[in-house]
Amino acid sequence: DALVIEATRQVHIPHYKALILRKTFPQLTELIEKSLRYYPQAFPNARYNASEHTWYFPSGAKIVFGSMQHSKDKLNYQGKAYDFIAFDELTHFPETMYIYLLSRIRGANSYPKMAKSSTNPGGVGHSWVKERFIDVGEPNVMHQVGETKRIFIPSKVQDNKFLLASDPDYLKRLKNLSEKDQKILLHGEWDIYDGQYFSEFKREIHVVEPMKIPSHWKKYISMDYGLDMLAVLWYARDTEGNAYVYKEIHEPNLIISEAAKKIKQINNGDKYEYIYAPRDLWNRRQETGKSVADIFYENGLQLTKTSVERVDGWLATKEWLKVIDTRDLETGEPVKTSRLKIFRNCNNLIKNLPQVQIDEKNPNDVATEPHEPTHICDALRYFCVNFT
Repeated sequence: DALVIEATRQVHIPHYKALILRKTFPQLTELIEKSLRYYPQAFPNARYNASEHTWYFPSGAKIVFGSMQHSKDKLNYQGKAYDFIAFDELTHFPETMYIYLLSRIRGANSYPKMAKSSTNPGGVGHSWVKERFIDVGEPNVMHQVGETKRIFIPSKVQDNKFLLASDPDYLKRLKNLSEKDQKILLHGEWDIYDGQYFSEFKREIHVVEPMKIPSHWKKYISMDYGLDMLAVLWYARDTEGNAYVYKEIHEPNLIISEAAKKIKQINNGDKYEYIYAPRDLWNRRQETGKSVADIFYENGLQLTKTSVERVDGWLATKEWLKVIDTRDLETGEPVKTSRLKIFRNCNNLIKNLPQVQIDEKNPNDVATEPHEPTHICDALRYFCVNFT
């Protein structure tokens, strides 16, 4: 409904052109039916051409309904130009189709150019949509990413007062779905992956707003280092033993001296107890006789060995992430919490933690593929295993 109505925002402008997309034409017919219900009420002089799937407005503006099922279908829009493109159920599209269609938003006019989309979690495009819109930062805030602006506006079924008023049993029907489908369709959770190792992770529980850390809380650092990725996490432990991840580094292609400089720069003088690192950083190199840990020490950082037992470390991490039922100290209301919280600014940990997969050969271990999400999760493991 929102996209069908949004497309009309500029139909008073001469020769404005909008495109509303679904993956298949049968799916598109529902949107066309909505337009036939809404548009004549607001624009009695507009007319719909069924063979062209196009609305024509007195100003000369057009709203076109289109589909794009296969990758080659994107070429149907080659040479076309639109001021506004709407994607309904964006996760049904691969990223290549989306990026190509964005190139069709153009025109030698001063009209605002934009794309807007609606979608549910899941589907072939889940990962790229999550990375592009959800992982860039907190919702309901416009984020500048390169030359583009992006915003994610979450909306759950409970927000649809009209639907719930006319069909109160809809919620009951959603609760009959599988646990995974409930997370997608009822709760709108984006941290959902088939084979997800950290099923405990819940963004609404584990991700918190940054706060000023009390000076008496002890702080720690853990890191995973390789030329392919330097992953570093900073922690503050409160007096009850809970931990807050409050800073991070996630950067590739840094030699050891550059990595040490980067850590000191981000640490910015914070006092910490230890920097936990895997034992393989103490392996001496034959050509120099020095280890990675030695070179870090020469550059002003003393590392502390931590356990590299993978399963023990991952199980300890799951314990830290475990959701705990408790009560609010002031109101007495039941609340859910965990021992580990992550500041919202730690985007890479928040992004990668739900992406690591269960190892098919050992369900207690994390799979090494896809590899990129594992670096910062390894850094987290090196901390958690020390405080089980």
